[in-house]
Amino acid sequence: MSSATLSTPVRVPPAASGRPTGPVARADQRAYVRLLVVLDTAVLCVAVLAGYAARFGDHTPIGSEIPYVLVAPGLVLTWLVSLKALRCYDDRVLGYGADEYRRVGTASLRLAGGIAIAGYIADVGVSRGFLGISFAFGTLALVVTRFAARKRLHLARYRGDGWSRRVLVVGDTAHVLELVHTLRREPYAGYQVVGACIPDALLAPVPQRLSDVPVVGSLRGVPEAASAIGADTVAVTASGELTAARLRRLGWQLEGTGIDLVVAPALTDVAGPRIHTRPVAGLPLIHVEAPEFRGARKLVKELVDRTAAALALLLALPVLAVLALAIRLDSRGPVLFRQTRVGQGGREFGVLKFRTMVVNADALRAELAARNETDGLMFKMRADPRVTRVGRLLRKYSLDELPQLVNVLLGQMSLVGPRPPLPSEVARYDGDVARRLLVKPGMTGLWQVSGRSDLSWEDGIRLDLYYVENWSLAADLTILWKTFGAVVRGRGAY
Repeated sequence: MSSATLSTPVRVPPAASGRPTGPVARADQRAYVRLLVVLDTAVLCVAVLAGYAARFGDHTPIGSEIPYVLVAPGLVLTWLVSLKALRCYDDRVLGYGADEYRRVGTASLRLAGGIAIAGYIADVGVSRGFLGISFAFGTLALVVTRFAARKRLHLARYRGDGWSRRVLVVGDTAHVLELVHTLRREPYAGYQVVGACIPDALLAPVPQRLSDVPVVGSLRGVPEAASAIGADTVAVTASGELTAARLRRLGWQLEGTGIDLVVAPALTDVAGPRIHTRPVAGLPLIHVEAPEFRGARKLVKELVDRTAAALALLLALPVLAVLALAIRLDSRGPVLFRQTRVGQGGREFGVLKFRTMVVNADALRAELAARNETDGLMFKMRADPRVTRVGRLLRKYSLDELPQLVNVLLGQMSLVGPRPPLPSEVARYDGDVARRLLVKPGMTGLWQVSGRSDLSWEDGIRLDLYYVENWSLAADLTILWKTFGAVVRGRGAY
């Protein structure tokens, strides 16, 4: 295409987005980093004092030649330097993902190991009890305060006034829209799309928008467009015009501007541990490992599930008895409700739940079909007349699902996994959705901690398939932890 046929890029002033731009957004970022430094310093001071107090009490160690009045602040300062050296304040890992916590733990453990080795070689008699308590308490406290700071940041991002990256998305219109939708699914991740650059041939002489994202330029003027709207990140997605040479040149153009370049591959919903980058002939080839559906890790998951279910049942027996009595006194019918569900490999089993509806609920469903409030294959109503008074309370806090611990103990379910589907739903599955049946269904899962019944059918399936492809024991523990918060809030339960 000749230059005479190109349309003039549409420019959007920085204030058009209604959000802090350029220097203001970077000031918010620096303020958050300063907050972390202050928190870390306070935590380490407390940890070192706690280590000293636990080891020596309120008395100076008798006969010791070690000046702890100098060792303590020196340890705090060295610890902070170690955190800085391992890039624990790098804005690219702050506020989202596990890498921030991993770096904090690694920095602390490496420093502890280095001090232990140096002390042994130099034969310095610093109390091992003092160091052990300080590092154990300090490492845990660092992670906890980082978690609290992150939650505060996430809340601010939900309100629209927290530090977020201002992203300019570059690529074909279809891929731009897909990436925008993906980033907006999780606003707490901190990627705020403020503009888009599309191929020259798709530009118009009038202001354009993709969904509600303003088009601010073409692929030929990405650096200028990013500067004009105050973007600090350029996210490149697929486009036929973005050849390897042009992408490399774009990286050169952004050097020294303070604008990060991010390449979003077409492959989505694949977790980091399954992705490995291998440079071959100058190309960063992405190797994606196959999902793991059997093996030693699966056996460990099975053992953890059944052991935890047995312990939970023993501890919850008094609660189960009280709930059973409340159900019996509230309405006529059995305490437990057994329903056929489909598990791993398409095998059917009877899932156990406390009864939350009237005894003829299934017969009444046909009369309520027109009032279904969800899409896809599920039936959901916020004010379902079939639900009993006690049933509403049980559903709000997911207490009706406690008997499923028996299903976990029997090996029919897992603590964490996809939602157990009905046979009628499975009969209408296509090839992709059927992959949910490759693992055991769970009492909780990503669907539970991401909105529960408020999720659309499409989003629920996406989360289930993501778990199937990327499950791990660490992810299971994270989901179980988040489940408590989701249950206490009662959001999306009806």
